[in-house]
Amino acid sequence: MNALSLALRYATFAVIATLANLGTQRAMLHFGESGGHYAAAVGAGTLVGLVVKYLLDKRWIFFDTSTGAKAHGRKFALYTAMGVVTTCIFWGSETAFWLIWGTDAMRELGAVLGLMVGYGAKYILDRRFVFTDARLARAEGA
Repeated sequence: MNALSLALRYATFAVIATLANLGTQRAMLHFGESGGHYAAAVGAGTLVGLVVKYLLDKRWIFFDTSTGAKAHGRKFALYTAMGVVTTCIFWGSETAFWLIWGTDAMRELGAVLGLMVGYGAKYILDRRFVFTDARLARAEGA
């Protein structure tokens, strides 16, 4: 797969995960809009987006074919760890937009911008630290 195809696929998956994240947030915010509701919505949306993105990236970006609970557990833990810093970018951007403008549209714009920056950094981290065995297998097979 060439670099352009991979980048387009990665961007598409980022959009899918972002929509899953924001959809979950909207659903959660129907229960209320207090600070606690907001924190719960952001947390739930992040978890849903993380799982969706992991499953898509593992199979269709990094072509990782490992199976089993042990392999998934280890990789998902690393994947999550790589996402901690990038999630701070996303949360910070989303929260800043919400605090400055106080509207759902601007909160979601902040989330999208933060996720764009975060996903770019995350790809580099995941390639380097998470899906190393898949990368090595491709290199050896070439």
